[in-house]
Amino acid sequence: MKQSSVLGMFLIGGLLLFPGRVWALEVVVSIKPLHSLAAAVMGNLGSPGLLIQGSASEHTYTLRPSDARLLAKAKVIFWGGPTLETFLVRPLENLATAANKVAILEVEGLTRLPIREGGAWEKEEEDHHDHETHGPMDPHMWLDPVNAGIMGKAMARVLGKVDPANAGKYSENASLLSQRLEEMDQQLRRELTPVRDRHYIVFHDAYQYFERRYGLGSSGSVMVNPDLPPSVRRIEEIGKRIVASKAVCLFTEPQFSARLAETVAAGQGIRIGVLDPLGAAMSEGPDLYFQLLRGLSKALVACLRSE
Repeated sequence: MKQSSVLGMFLIGGLLLFPGRVWALEVVVSIKPLHSLAAAVMGNLGSPGLLIQGSASEHTYTLRPSDARLLAKAKVIFWGGPTLETFLVRPLENLATAANKVAILEVEGLTRLPIREGGAWEKEEEDHHDHETHGPMDPHMWLDPVNAGIMGKAMARVLGKVDPANAGKYSENASLLSQRLEEMDQQLRRELTPVRDRHYIVFHDAYQYFERRYGLGSSGSVMVNPDLPPSVRRIEEIGKRIVASKAVCLFTEPQFSARLAETVAAGQGIRIGVLDPLGAAMSEGPDLYFQLLRGLSKALVACLRSE
């Protein structure tokens, strides 16, 4: 039998076994946390493709030719939206395919918080250019598990319209996801309650949603714009903020230099920890989101707890 005939029979058989299936490369997601939620909603009906992998940041990412090909094949594209992923705005506008392009951070029902401004969150005076990458609202909405549940249900609705034969399964998976998120939310609240009165400094202001959910005491950020290194004056200002707020920890992120963290912390008697808002070193998949938030909780408790 010819190879082409065998391949044809295999494809036909696959369609018979999995009618209405959304195939792996027909759903594409921009960042790992959103990809994890989409993977949970899709379950065994398919695996979404992921654009930003490894430790790459959505703030500085450059689209590759392979990414463009992935997007061109997609029937559904879940991305954060223009306030988070500016690199995707023009490619999605120019996309020839009639893909469903869903800015998941813009779905109805999400808790939205404005970007923190003033004091330790203020933009540096010498930065006269408009480098604001986030827009008026803080886009790190996925770090609130309640928001994550709403995102999962929104994804299920979109996938159900594209793949109506499996709409019920997507809805069921989204409900199971919400149950897991509620259980984790209760667990994290128990873990973080003992350190709610401990103050700390972050490298960039990505954790507001997580902090509001669990009543944590962040006192400022080293970087106001994650695309630009802090000035000497900014480092001096943060040093004063550390003293004034009695901060006990400085949290950097995987993509930032450890040397910079040491410079900021020098002479302050402050511990250094690592927070990761994207799951840079984690394996992609439906469990990543849970590993991500539990990792934040573990890192915070380890650094903030009393000696």
